[in-house]
Amino acid sequence: QVHLVESGGGLVQAGDSLRLSCAASGRTFGTYSVGWFRQAPGKEREFVAAVSKTGGNPRYEDSVKGRFTISTDNSQNTVYLQLNSLKPEDTAVYYCAGTQKGTWFSTTSDRGLYDVWGQGTQVTVSS
Repeated sequence: QVHLVESGGGLVQAGDSLRLSCAASGRTFGTYSVGWFRQAPGKEREFVAAVSKTGGNPRYEDSVKGRFTISTDNSQNTVYLQLNSLKPEDTAVYYCAGTQKGTWFSTTSDRGLYDVWGQGTQVTVSS
């Protein structure tokens, strides 16, 4: 089983950018599709973006389309989430998660289907 560690969060102003990293340990990382989720205070954890086991077929939640980009570096066992044009409503703890379910090309926004979770990284966007 893989172990996931997020990094890259911080305090920024509206309109700024951040790049979050999700570093994975474990030789089976290539058999996992990876998703990013976020949880704001008092709210449920929600889907943000996901990429398939092949590193392709990105999927995004509607509110982040055109602003966030998910990408992978298989040589580094790392999945990135580039956050551009940040808004105060993007403030949350961001988590990456992995699942071995599905095909090589599928992604899922269902957090219940993810088996492995990182500890989260805080993103705070001031207005």
